[in-house]
Amino acid sequence: MNLLVGITVVDFSRVLAGPMATQILAELGAEVIKIERPGAGDESRGMQPLLPNGESAYFFAFNRGKRSVTLNLQTEHGRETARRLVAKADVLVENFLPGTMDRLGLGYRGLAAENPGLVYVSCTGFGQTGPNAHLRGYDTIFQALSGITSITGHPDGPPAKAGVPVADMTTALWIAIAVLAGLLRRSTTGKGGQVDLAMMDVQITLLALAAARLFALDEDVTRTGTAHLGRVPSEAYQCADGTWLQISCSDQHWPVLCSALGLQELASDDALATNAGRVVQRDRVSEVLRTAFAKSDRAELAAALRTAGIPAGEVHTVREALADEHTVARGVVGHFDHPIEGRFPALRTPLRLDDPDGRGFSAAPIGTPPLLGADTATVLIEKLGLTEADLAALDEAGALR
Repeated sequence: MNLLVGITVVDFSRVLAGPMATQILAELGAEVIKIERPGAGDESRGMQPLLPNGESAYFFAFNRGKRSVTLNLQTEHGRETARRLVAKADVLVENFLPGTMDRLGLGYRGLAAENPGLVYVSCTGFGQTGPNAHLRGYDTIFQALSGITSITGHPDGPPAKAGVPVADMTTALWIAIAVLAGLLRRSTTGKGGQVDLAMMDVQITLLALAAARLFALDEDVTRTGTAHLGRVPSEAYQCADGTWLQISCSDQHWPVLCSALGLQELASDDALATNAGRVVQRDRVSEVLRTAFAKSDRAELAAALRTAGIPAGEVHTVREALADEHTVARGVVGHFDHPIEGRFPALRTPLRLDDPDGRGFSAAPIGTPPLLGADTATVLIEKLGLTEADLAALDEAGALR
């Protein structure tokens, strides 16, 4: 997919949010040069789960399609080499604590003086300003501080984190949005700019509906399990075989649901004809539906409800979701061939672009995660015109190790 062909991104980010964002950019066609510490690289290279030959599946998940360049930013030669790379780039992404890049001589103002079109995205835990700007944070910390943990889980259970690293992954999407918005502005003004993106801010914005209830009703949202606060029925119910099925019904579905499940008593109750009435009698409705669902196996019930036009979804395990016939038909799970670990599965970047010849939609290609420092010499020769002697001198000066 060539949407971003010609765009060069220098990526100083590590672990998840930044790398996920730059992987998206890479698989949309951008050239992403990943700057890593010599010897160790991105911390996620050592994170579980590890594969038979020592590579990390965690690293694989967020670093496909990039070129790895190792530079020792603790040396002046390493920092100068990084500056020269950025001078020729379109985008820089970093996720150090505020002030770190400035101390390395890689702050926005200095780099923009030489490259005014540079789009510079600074992603930190708490932003460049505010009383917590100096604090470190991780995905689960932001879930907790933002209130997401407090509203996740069942009413009779403790708070719970989301099942995926939602703080990191939603922040990654906003990094990608920031890059694209910055490039669009540059196309009209000729100037780049610095973006201050805080993971905490991103999580607070995810509270849009919870905050709406607080603003409108002065109600502090609590945990509801799989139930929807504003819609009844919208919940997962256990079936006879022990599996779970989620439904979500509006007023148009209610009489159909009652008919499909043989719930004539509920169907004939005018007080339940509207969602507002069902919300008031949530406990009654849920109890009757729990009993009804428990009489049938999930496959049979899901098929019957879908045939009747009622939105229903099996509560899948990860294995079931990846093996689902629709997932398979869409080609969401692909693979890449790694030089050490061999063929390995991967989840595609989910954009599909229509073919110019009108034959359908093409998925973004799946790139291969780079070996640590595999592209150092090639990139420095291509981008900076260095010679083998120059590389040897940099190595001798400690810039490459």
